[in-house]
Amino acid sequence: MRKTFLTAALLSGLLISCSNDDNDSNRQLKLFTTSNTSGKVSVTDLSMASPMTYSFTVASADADGAYYFSDSDEFILASRSNNKIELYDGVTTAIMNNATSLPLTFASTSDFNNAREIAVYGDKVVVTQDQNAANSNTNKLLVYQKTDSGFMLLNTYTVDFKVWGIHLDGNTMYAVADLTSDVVVFNNFFANANGAIMPTKRVSIEGLVRTHGITYAKKTDTMVLTDVGSATSDTDGGVIVIKNFTTVLANTSNMGTIATANQLRIYGSATMLGNPLDVAYDSAAKKIYVAERLFGGGKVLTFDLPTANVNAAPIASRDEAGVSSVFLLRE
Repeated sequence: MRKTFLTAALLSGLLISCSNDDNDSNRQLKLFTTSNTSGKVSVTDLSMASPMTYSFTVASADADGAYYFSDSDEFILASRSNNKIELYDGVTTAIMNNATSLPLTFASTSDFNNAREIAVYGDKVVVTQDQNAANSNTNKLLVYQKTDSGFMLLNTYTVDFKVWGIHLDGNTMYAVADLTSDVVVFNNFFANANGAIMPTKRVSIEGLVRTHGITYAKKTDTMVLTDVGSATSDTDGGVIVIKNFTTVLANTSNMGTIATANQLRIYGSATMLGNPLDVAYDSAAKKIYVAERLFGGGKVLTFDLPTANVNAAPIASRDEAGVSSVFLLRE
């Protein structure tokens, strides 16, 4: 249920930000989520002692992928129902005014079908298109430039693997190959010309059944992945953490395997992980946030960064119907 009150602490958190991740005061720490089923997005203010979640109706009934531009207070998502990137302005104002919806400011042209994720670097927005009958079974990565008035399509790339999660670390693109246990890497991603492109490197993750969510924290060189296991099971999912990732990746040959010895794993009956579609990681607080799509109809789960392989219950759990993606803002 949408919260309908504000506190002085919340207003302070909304109006003041800090660039020091280690300073727990005067900062923005917010979690944004989308849904495949509800036609809503949510914003949770994590800077409060008791985090509060605000829910807003949007123009997209089915959305995947989320990103928030804090300098302009704009939220974007990849709409699977409208096949567009949609931008919503005035998130902070909507919270302060107890609004129930976010205004759609503008959207991209309809250049994709069956979107799965968004990644952003500067003014570049990348969207994944997963193959289906409506798009002639074509897997794509589309690059847009965000302007003050819209999104301009810059490049369209086709790839020879099913796409889902992506993450941009500057000009390096990390992506998962759906239906496999593989992670792919594109160096100098934005230098590619239109058309078919091949990854610089592809590796398998030992013990992982089916990759979906991916995020990377450069500050601590930590990669976090999710495993949905079987799409029909709500108990076989997991989260995998790989520390010193760039070193581990460099020491793994192309088409090689990253062994379980290089992983920290969260799996088991206590975790509530069945189909974890997306993941965000707070390297300062050492917390992992997961969009769990299947267990209980959809939950946003929070885990402490593990120090060993664990079958651990989440430290926090919140119901969110059809939750499909998660994005963390810390500044």
